[in-house]
Amino acid sequence: MFKAVLFDLDGVVTDTAEYHYLAWKELANDLGFTIDRDFNETLKGVSREESLRRVLEKGGLEGSFSPEELEGLAAKKNANYVEMIQGVSPDDVYPGILALLKELKLTDIRVGLASASKNGPFLIKQLQLSDYFDVIIDPSIIKQGKPAPDIFLAAAEGLGVSITSSIAIEDATAGIAAIQAAGALPIGVGAASVLGDAIAIVPETSQLSLDYLISVWNKNKRL
Repeated sequence: MFKAVLFDLDGVVTDTAEYHYLAWKELANDLGFTIDRDFNETLKGVSREESLRRVLEKGGLEGSFSPEELEGLAAKKNANYVEMIQGVSPDDVYPGILALLKELKLTDIRVGLASASKNGPFLIKQLQLSDYFDVIIDPSIIKQGKPAPDIFLAAAEGLGVSITSSIAIEDATAGIAAIQAAGALPIGVGAASVLGDAIAIVPETSQLSLDYLISVWNKNKRL
């Protein structure tokens, strides 16, 4: 039986992707170019710094800024984003997630947040889910962001469990790659055409439950 469940945040627990998109779009506009929603899909699951690199590359501006200027651009984007998410509330928790967290709370299964978002603690507090998470990993202490396995390995370590005895839930290809590299059992939220057909996938979070997680675990013969 698995010992822990590791959650991504955006696209799994709630959806702040639209706010990220609007904040990156505003920054790009300020720099003299535009990004669209299709491009924004390539930013899902990756760190703020890597997202900034991709945005600047999109605008032909990669290498145009000093480290200090890059830090300022990232801070500017984040300030816009943080202003936008002030209104996030428990109503924004994705369907089925609170019920799943309540089920896990009644077991000995540990729960961790493995999100690239540095605003994870704030958002979890806004969603009134803090009591359900045993650990929230600070991505700023992780050497390499997704698709590297570091954040999932850190979450398992923080929970005091083996990564191979953990299930991790993600909605982005970078996150799925990170889970597989770490050695946890992945469950995807979304479409097989995006996440691949080699893993368990639910189209919506409402289909996640403790029974479902157990069935996926058993089907993968991780007994």
